[in-house]
Amino acid sequence: MEKTIKIEVEHVSKQFGSHVVLDDVSLSCESGNIYGIVGYNGSGKTVLFKCICGLLRADSGSITVGSQTIGEEMLQDAGIIIEHPAFLAGISAQRNLELLYMLNHKLDRKKIRQTLELVGLDPNSKKKVKDYSLGMRQRLAIAQAIMEEPKILILDEPMNGLDKKGIKEVRDMLMERKKQGCLILLASHNREDIQVLCDEVYEMEEGKLEKREEW
Repeated sequence: MEKTIKIEVEHVSKQFGSHVVLDDVSLSCESGNIYGIVGYNGSGKTVLFKCICGLLRADSGSITVGSQTIGEEMLQDAGIIIEHPAFLAGISAQRNLELLYMLNHKLDRKKIRQTLELVGLDPNSKKKVKDYSLGMRQRLAIAQAIMEEPKILILDEPMNGLDKKGIKEVRDMLMERKKQGCLILLASHNREDIQVLCDEVYEMEEGKLEKREEW
């Protein structure tokens, strides 16, 4: 991860009907940093993340990531958790990750096993995902986001449902990814997550984004 990656969000607006969700939002991020986005439910955080990923197209403004123009193409080389990631409920965590991994790569079962162990899941377990607790599902969501070692992580409430041990493990993992040069965008309701992890903090309120000096 030697090459610096930059996300440039410039004057982006998005509305659904008459409801303005993003109002002239600008944000500049680069690799080796963690950026925290805070705000109440419905403030626009998730929509902003979806626009950066290319899952939604902005009505105006521009989003570029390196040489990519988002909107014309989907974000590449990124691990993403937005809302509730969908998994195949009737199979194991290992098999879910195998199927996802094969979309872009030849199957690497060793890598998948290492990733499951890293997030605290047993790669040997035959337990079906439908029988997972909320915390176990969240660990699996984190595993799918990081298993290909992407240069960008976009994480919407990644600590949701985790116990204290799990929260510490994820924080440690994110700090290690940052040291490796990863660019991380993080939305969290947990003030301590933001204080411990983030280099810069932004608050969203009624579709507007402003930098906070303290949080």
